[in-house]
Amino acid sequence: MSDLFSSAEAVLQRIPALDAEVYYLHSLDLGRSADELLHALTTETPWRQESVIVWGKLFSQPRLIAWYGDTGSSYTYSGINLAPLPWTNLLRALKGRVEAAAGSSFNSVLLNYYRDNRDSMGFHSDDEPELGERPIIASVSLGEERIFVLKHKTKKFVRPFRLKLASGSLLLMKGETQRHWKHGITKETVSCGPRVNLTFRCIESASRVMSRQA
Repeated sequence: MSDLFSSAEAVLQRIPALDAEVYYLHSLDLGRSADELLHALTTETPWRQESVIVWGKLFSQPRLIAWYGDTGSSYTYSGINLAPLPWTNLLRALKGRVEAAAGSSFNSVLLNYYRDNRDSMGFHSDDEPELGERPIIASVSLGEERIFVLKHKTKKFVRPFRLKLASGSLLLMKGETQRHWKHGITKETVSCGPRVNLTFRCIESASRVMSRQA
């Protein structure tokens, strides 16, 4: 596996990955310190723990989540149906800064709260129909640095990428990335502090999804 961007980067840089368009910014101007934002989000967000069915068995997700967005931006993944909470002033301000850096507009955000080293996210692609054919996902990390792993879905000769996501960083995935790659956050073997990840995205209307699938 490749370990990329271990040192600080001042600009949004493209990660050299086959069949993907991925960019990384080590430090995004968020308007407040990453520590302040982490504290605000962990204490003020109405976190929930969902359950998923894997191989016919029900398991609790190894992290907490929250979903915010514009009216109508409901989201379904892994059998979980999420209706959006209304934007808070803090999340709306963060959305504006992320949009300026990414050069894209977003109408929703999924928050993931990794409480310690035992929390994780399984390998998956953000390829649900309501995200569109070539979804743009902008991911902000706050708190403990965790390893983000990208694996090609079909080309086994392509080595996975390991990205250590700094607190206050921005990871941008777009183009054909979700079609050809899956990603995840693995558990750590040693204790670590909390991390909050915000993945901004754009949910298409139900009519547009149906029109595209017709």
